[in-house]
Amino acid sequence: MGLYVCGPTVSGESHLGHARPYITFDVVQRYLKHLGYKVRYVRNITDAGHFEEEGRAAEDKVSEKAKLEKLEPMEMVHKYTTLFHKGMNLFNCEDPSIEPTATGHIIEQITMIEDIMAKAMPTR
Repeated sequence: MGLYVCGPTVSGESHLGHARPYITFDVVQRYLKHLGYKVRYVRNITDAGHFEEEGRAAEDKVSEKAKLEKLEPMEMVHKYTTLFHKGMNLFNCEDPSIEPTATGHIIEQITMIEDIMAKAMPTR
């Protein structure tokens, strides 16, 4: 059985509100295992953040925060990913089976988007 959970955007310290969904899914995956299911629990780390709002220019919140902290973006991502993991350990949450990063799968994301767009385009 597969369980995919959208993980944190690691551009700052997590707080209790951030932890709630990961604690919830930790309980869900433990319960499924208790019922005898083999669970592949995937929780991603969003290590880049381009956001656009109508009427505003695109902004990479990870890069912007890194500039404020005088760190390279991946240094900052590492810092906050480590703090996130420490927080989850304090709550006794199990590690996911797999924890991919968003930037580690850009090629796959582009391919998926191209496939979706190709299917959505009317044929002439």
